[in-house]
Amino acid sequence: MVMELSVPDLSGRLAVVTGANSGLGFGLARRLAGAGVDVAAEGRPIDILINNAGVMTPPRRQQTVDGFELQFGTNHLGHFALTGHLLPLLRAAPAARVVSVSSIAAQQRGLNFEDVNAERGYKPMRCYGIAKLAQLMFAVELDRRSRECGWGLMSSAAHPGLAKTNLLSGASYGLAKPTLQARLTQLTWRVLPFMWLDVDEGVKPTLYAAASPDARGGVYYGPRGFYETAGGGVGFAKVPSLARSDSDRQALWRLSEKLTGVSYPD
Repeated sequence: MVMELSVPDLSGRLAVVTGANSGLGFGLARRLAGAGVDVAAEGRPIDILINNAGVMTPPRRQQTVDGFELQFGTNHLGHFALTGHLLPLLRAAPAARVVSVSSIAAQQRGLNFEDVNAERGYKPMRCYGIAKLAQLMFAVELDRRSRECGWGLMSSAAHPGLAKTNLLSGASYGLAKPTLQARLTQLTWRVLPFMWLDVDEGVKPTLYAAASPDARGGVYYGPRGFYETAGGGVGFAKVPSLARSDSDRQALWRLSEKLTGVSYPD
């Protein structure tokens, strides 16, 4: 099923986009601003929150100021806490939307709730996938809880496929030279260009979830093309089994509240 991306006039609404300084976040902020959205203000009801900021495959020695593995802490726990703190402003909007940006790397078969900090073995790409899986699980569970508790917001998730951003090309995290993964990524941009999307194309699934009148809550959107990596419109993305499990999502939610100290209302 191909979903037509039509962004309505959003004048007067307020959007918060994390990680809007470059890449997908910058592209999203630019498209939303073009539709009339305000993207910088304090204290106003928030109509759209896009949890987009992220890091990818840093060295294990790098961690958040709270001591969490950098990818799980930044990509998931940071957005879990931010959304919790902004919940009153989201609830104050007439029909707020929260979109969490996941990744095709979220197709993971296991999430060890006893070792989210990867203290028993750090594999950078697997830990990135787990953090993105956690973002997806959070998005689905947030929508379920909103409907159950009457919060009045719609939560969904999206991923950009393989988009040409500095997240993939390489943030080197202070290393003297780019990582092997960064060099291989830049090589595939040249040899397999059909697999890679420019930012303007990569933002479409997230933009659809954030602005389309036809978007739904609890849904995961992605590019419709080859293995959800190429262009061809917006479609439904494959949801990993862990994100479909009520018990796993709720276990992650309880763990996230414990680790961040941020509790959502019943």
